[in-house]
Amino acid sequence: MKTTISQAPQHVEESVRIGAWLANKRSSGKIAFLQLRDGTGFIQGVVAKNDVSEETFRLAKGMTQESSMYVTGKIVEDARSPFGYEMQVSDIELIHEATDYPITPKEHGTEFLMDHRHLWLRSKKQHAVMKIRNEIIRATYQFFNQQGFVKVDPPILTGSSAEGTTELFHTKYFEEEAYLSQSGQLYMEAAAMALGKVFSFGPTFRAEKSKTRRHLIEFWMIEPEMAFMDHEESLEVQEQYVSFIVQSVLENCKLELHALERDTSKLENIKEPFPRISYDDAITLLKEKGFEDIEWGEDFGAPHETAIAESFDKPVFITNYPADIKAFYMQPHPDRPEVVLCADLIAPEGYGEIIGGSQRIDDLKLMEERYEQHGLTGPAYKWYLELRRYGSVPHSGFGLGLERTVAWLSGVEHVRETIPFPRLLNRLYP
Repeated sequence: MKTTISQAPQHVEESVRIGAWLANKRSSGKIAFLQLRDGTGFIQGVVAKNDVSEETFRLAKGMTQESSMYVTGKIVEDARSPFGYEMQVSDIELIHEATDYPITPKEHGTEFLMDHRHLWLRSKKQHAVMKIRNEIIRATYQFFNQQGFVKVDPPILTGSSAEGTTELFHTKYFEEEAYLSQSGQLYMEAAAMALGKVFSFGPTFRAEKSKTRRHLIEFWMIEPEMAFMDHEESLEVQEQYVSFIVQSVLENCKLELHALERDTSKLENIKEPFPRISYDDAITLLKEKGFEDIEWGEDFGAPHETAIAESFDKPVFITNYPADIKAFYMQPHPDRPEVVLCADLIAPEGYGEIIGGSQRIDDLKLMEERYEQHGLTGPAYKWYLELRRYGSVPHSGFGLGLERTVAWLSGVEHVRETIPFPRLLNRLYP
């Protein structure tokens, strides 16, 4: 019977056939231990000389790393394995013998591994990160579908900017100026006026010359937008969503978290509600923690976010930032027009901001004033203004950065390991 490694537990004491690659091996006299992978998981294949043909044992002893094969054998329970099962091999059919595979079990430098990213993805830890990424995506669709949201796909090529044009990739759209999207939010607002509660999931681009471990040039965003919803209600959705994906990863990615040696005790505590701290109080806290030069009106960098997060054991919302350092579309606080109804959600353990969200301006006159203040005079923004002219309602939304969230839940240090083929300041290959 042909099956996969992930399905092996359903075939205990049965003989099965699996297409696999050789991740690693070791041998001891009359027995060979093959570390097999097939994309769905990893399993050890045990080849005993006395139980197989001479040709099969010769193949097992001589097979090279990343050679491909069909392997036949009986699935048995093995309490010593994190997977809980192994295969007692009876036959091997070699498909392709790999020679001089460049990524050996020894240590390699980061640049070498990034140059071979197309192969590095095969490693056990990179495989685990990608599986956790996939689980977050799966859980995202489950959460928003259960909550009555509609999936909408905004364009990647746009004629306008969500937050200013300085960090956008410019391109020509025939005779017009266009940009690669930095956010689908403006379009999601239009979709929310049609469909009520919507979310998007797609790539976004920032032409930001940053080399930090938290930044990518191309990354993926989950962006919900909700009509008839104020900022406080939006914060509750954010708490529920983040709690849901954390618990889904804990439930469905036990092997992957084990492979990454992730301390899951820190994730088991991630359940709503999350603590909140105002921007004002965050400034005070930072001064107490030694950031004496930070002044009201300045944006927070990575060290500031990490210092704030250290005071809490869950993600923390920083609310009500100064209007001058936030996007033009954010609703002013009703009692303090110098700050806006917004929040950034900061992940624990130094992983930084994973969500930015706000209530959006719904008043036409105020939005026209914002247009004038920010010089948004071109025709590309006309449609966005019309959302306030025809049936405007209070509405809120947020965006979650997938790669930072994957990094946090996986426990990996750098976001470049959380996307299959990262685009960095100095990297467009492979």
